Amino acid sequence: MPKQKSHRGAAKRFKMTAGGKIKRGKAYKSHILTKKSTKRKRQLDMAGLVSKADHGRVKKMLLAG
Repeated sequence: MPKQKSHRGAAKRFKMTAGGKIKRGKAYKSHILTKKSTKRKRQLDMAGLVSKADHGRVKKMLLAG
């Protein structure tokens, strides 16, 4: 039987931490940046964590199972 493949779109968007949590990038940082404050844009650059509700679904996509 062939190997399971991870979801390539998810693999590019999420990273696993050493503790088993899943890091993600934040939204709203791609365009219309002139009206957003410097502080807001800087905070959007930082990584966030996937919520508990979505954790299982994202993990399943990353671990191909």
